[in-house]
Formats: sequence, structure tokens, C-alpha cells
Amino acid sequence: MTELFSWSLLYYLSEWIVRVVMLFVVPRKRHPNSAMAWLMVIFFLPWPGLILYSMLGQYRLPRRRIEQHGEFLDALQAADRRLADHPNVTRPELGLHAKEAVKLAEKLGYMPILGGNDVELIARTEDFIDKLAADIDAARHHAHLLFYIFADDGTGNRVADALARAVKRGVKCRVLVDAVGSRPMFKRLARRMIDEGIDVRQALPVGLFRRRMARVDLRNHRKLAVIDGRVGYTGSQNIVDAGYGRKDLAWYDLMVRLSGPILLELQSVFAADWYFETEAVLEGGEYFPVPPMTGEIAVQTLPSGPTYPTENYQRIVVAALYAAERRVTITSPYFVPDGAFLQAMQTAVLRGVEVELVVPRRCDQKLVGAAGRSYFDDVLEMGVKLYLYDKGLLHAKTMCVDDAIAFIGSSNFDIRSFALNFEINLLFYGPEVATQLHAQQRRYMADAFLLTAERWEQRPAIKKLLQNIARLLSPLL
Repeated sequence: MTELFSWSLLYYLSEWIVRVVMLFVVPRKRHPNSAMAWLMVIFFLPWPGLILYSMLGQYRLPRRRIEQHGEFLDALQAADRRLADHPNVTRPELGLHAKEAVKLAEKLGYMPILGGNDVELIARTEDFIDKLAADIDAARHHAHLLFYIFADDGTGNRVADALARAVKRGVKCRVLVDAVGSRPMFKRLARRMIDEGIDVRQALPVGLFRRRMARVDLRNHRKLAVIDGRVGYTGSQNIVDAGYGRKDLAWYDLMVRLSGPILLELQSVFAADWYFETEAVLEGGEYFPVPPMTGEIAVQTLPSGPTYPTENYQRIVVAALYAAERRVTITSPYFVPDGAFLQAMQTAVLRGVEVELVVPRRCDQKLVGAAGRSYFDDVLEMGVKLYLYDKGLLHAKTMCVDDAIAFIGSSNFDIRSFALNFEINLLFYGPEVATQLHAQQRRYMADAFLLTAERWEQRPAIKKLLQNIARLLSPLL
């Protein structure tokens, strides 16, 4: 009995040691909300919380990873200097507000605005896959694909077949997929692709003996394709059937097909991620050909992720909300905002800006969905027009400001995408793309219903409770 008492006392004391020590560890260089959430978990479950924190609590990268990023940025700036005076690479003059956005985005992501591009918005999965396969079939030198999900389904096999045909023509095909998001493909499809000569690699591999990250759920969430350095794609669509493996819920994505000087930046993003995983440098005119002027649209690439000192995309969308004059429309499948983003939305409404938010009525991730819905009271009270998309799962991640600047990319408007994931987003300046994007957003609204505060208040009390509990965990999601 005495021995049992001693062990119980020792365990009790160890729990308090964990609690006290973590009071000093957790708050360092962390948002207060996130720190409070972690401390709450550790206070109630000291040892399980400590183990969970050791796996998921730190999002700083290993020193070598940060050094690699700095090395690549130096190489990128050298390439930018070589092309600075080339007549086919232009930096167009813009209005005051656009200039401020350009300056901020370049400071955050180290990539300048480039004019002379052609842009096509693609709102159907089938159309995107048709065009991507056709471009791969037309490739002469290389095809580079970077996706969070590359599924072993009809869509995935169709793209893999196009890549296999390209390899037979002597085209170098490189495919980089997230190790967690695309894990099922490595059971069969990836092996077949490798056997056919396609270079398939995992981004951010995890495991007990090869974990390269301080936190196992830091993921590469980018969606990017570059063919011959002359045509590219990015947006929200993964290489997967429109149902994402579910028969009862269809995903609705938005991709952009691009040509022109902006391909230099898209290729740079792929090359950086490829270098991080393989230490192979992709450089030279074959990968970065001098781009032709294919249109009149000004575009800027903004990559984001833990390798950058700030939350790049969060900073630019918050700044855009403060600069908006008439209207801001946002679409996102997951909406778990931080305090700064909520405050920027509220300030915009108070200044007379019409702020519209479109999110899906059904969410495929229950906990994230519940946490997001806990913020509906806040946005409705602010005066934000909140639409619930009822046709399926709206997966397009977009923002349109005053029909003058359009944001399209892979980043959700949530804490995870802002702080933890590697993302890629494009900023389109001028009315051409912004008008097209806003028209597409209006089509989403046509398949949605406007939620009122009265209707939202009528939800069952148990849902309110569960949503409020999920909200406490939102900094950890």
C-alpha cells in the first residue's frame, strides 16, 4: 500500500512539474490564443498534453530547412536581376491601392508583380483535368506537378497516363505530392508511375526516423503545375475526382490556367519545394525560358509557409480588408479566423464596405466545421453578409476587393492555412480577372442562402455547446 501511495504521489508531482514548466515553454513566440489553448489541454491532461505538444505544438522549422530557404531566395533574386531589364518582363504601373498591395506582397513573398500574362479561370474539375492532360500531351521538355492530394482514382490515373505518355516522348516528368495528403497513392499508383519513368517524391515525409519537421502536421498544401515553363495552373483543385472519394458530396473548386512572365515565379515555387526534398537544383533556360508576352494581365505570386518570418497570406488579406472601399467577397471551405482577421472584417463593415462571406453549408471535417461555425455569431453581428453554399462543398479559396484585386489560390481563410501550411496564392491586379472572379462568386451565391442572425440563433442548444467547445481548440486545428 505504501509503495502504491509513493508511485501515486510521484505521478501527481510529475503532473505539476509538467504544468509549471510548460507555463514557461508554451507562451514563447506564440499567439496568446494558441498558448491558452495548449495550456488548457496540458493543465487538464498534463502527460498526454505534453506528448501531443511535442508532436504538434512547435511549428518552427529545423535550422537546415531555413538555411535552404535562404539559399534559394538568394538564387531567386539573382535570377530576378538577370531578367530585370528584359523587354518581355514588365512591371506595370498601377493605382495607389494596388501599389501598396504590390509593395506588401513583394516584401512578404519576395516576388514582384509581372505584367503581360494571359489568365483563364476554370470552375469545373473535368475542364481542368482536360486542359492539364492536353498540356502534358503537348509538353516537349518537362512537366512539373505539385499537389496536396494526388488520388489513385479515375482522375489521378488519367493524369498519370498523360505523364507516362510524355515520358515515352523524352519529357522529364516530376511529381511532388504531400506525404500525408497523398498517402494512399503510394500503395499502388506511385509505384506504377515510378516504374513508367515518372519521378515521384513525397513532400514533408513523416515517420519516427525521418521526420524532417518539428511538427508532424505541417503540410504542403499547394496545388501547382508547370509545363515547359510556358503554361501553368494553380488554385484549389487537387488531382482527384470531384467527389474527393465521397458519393454524397461534390467539391466545387476554382483553378487558373496561366501563361506569360508569371511562369517564372510559378516555376520558382516548384523548384524551391523540389530542392527542399531532393537537394536537386532546377535552373537554366530549359526550366526558366524567357517568357513571351501572352496577354495584358498583371499577376503576382505570394507563397507562404513556416519558412517565412511572417504569416504572409494573413498579412495581405488583412491589409486588403483595411484598404477596401466598396466591397469584399470571400469564399472559403474552412473559415476559422484569427483575431486580426475578424477585426479587419469588422473595421471594413464599420467604414461602409460591403463584406460578403460564402462558405459551404456542409463541411467534410466535423471539428473544423464546428469551430468555424462558432464564429458565425461574430460575423453576423458585425454586419457581414454570410452565405451558406448548398449545392455541395464549396472548395474555392478566393477573395475579390472592389473588382480591382483578385486573390485565388490554395489557402483557406483559417489559422492553419495562415500559419502552418505551405500555400501558394496569386494576386491579380486590374478589373479583368477581378470582374470574372466576382461573377463566379455570384454564381456560388446563387446556389447558397443568406443566413440571418435570427435563423442562426434557432439552432439546437447542443450544437451551440459543441461549437463553442470546438472554438476553444481552433488555435490548434
